[in-house]
Amino acid sequence: MILVIRWIAENGGTIAVSLALAGIVALIIIRLRRDRKQGKTSCGGKCGCCPMAGACHKAS
Repeated sequence: MILVIRWIAENGGTIAVSLALAGIVALIIIRLRRDRKQGKTSCGGKCGCCPMAGACHKAS
């Protein structure tokens, strides 16, 4: 048990940064899923110069 506490104390900074990054990634994924459900896209919708212009948006 003492070895585990010692290991955590020695690697506390790395653990904290890793948890912060994992939290940020989780928030980004949640935001992307929420936007997708609402029909929003990550592109600006300016399809003039986009090679996928005919594939990503429905024709109106």
